[in-house]
Amino acid sequence: MPIPEDLVQVGYVAGAYGINGWVRIRPHSADADALLHAKTWWLDKPEVRDVDMLQARMHSGDVVAQLVGVVGRDAAEALKGATVQIPRSRFPALSDNEFYWLDLIGLAVENLQAEQLGRVVGLMDNGAHPILRVALPAVEDADKASPELLIPFVDQFVKTVDQAAKKITVDWGLDY
Repeated sequence: MPIPEDLVQVGYVAGAYGINGWVRIRPHSADADALLHAKTWWLDKPEVRDVDMLQARMHSGDVVAQLVGVVGRDAAEALKGATVQIPRSRFPALSDNEFYWLDLIGLAVENLQAEQLGRVVGLMDNGAHPILRVALPAVEDADKASPELLIPFVDQFVKTVDQAAKKITVDWGLDY
């Protein structure tokens, strides 16, 4: 099977689970729906390859799964450290006004005054809500690191997300 071009790393194998060949996956997201619903995963150990998932479930914040061809604890332990990837096209559909963080990275950010604030370079979770990491336009001095805005991803500040236009509108000033 050819390697899909839209693979997204969603976690890594943290080790074996039990003695029957199950693996413990540490997901990169608290919501591991993509891992739980995708029937085929891509592992990068020993090389990138597809593996069919027989069953998976949440267990203590991790995902434990039984994979085709992984028999016994030793085989599961041999996968420790492997990244787990899933094609973006296989992610579960979202409700309106829900977004995968991956889809927000790279979007332009402007405020209500139509001032360009920069581009989303990442998100982080502070426990209460996600925070947009917005890189300001490059500074002319190449030796200086580009400053970054941290904007809470809550309705009070994020007014619209237009994925088609690749733009997020926020109630946020340049001087914050």
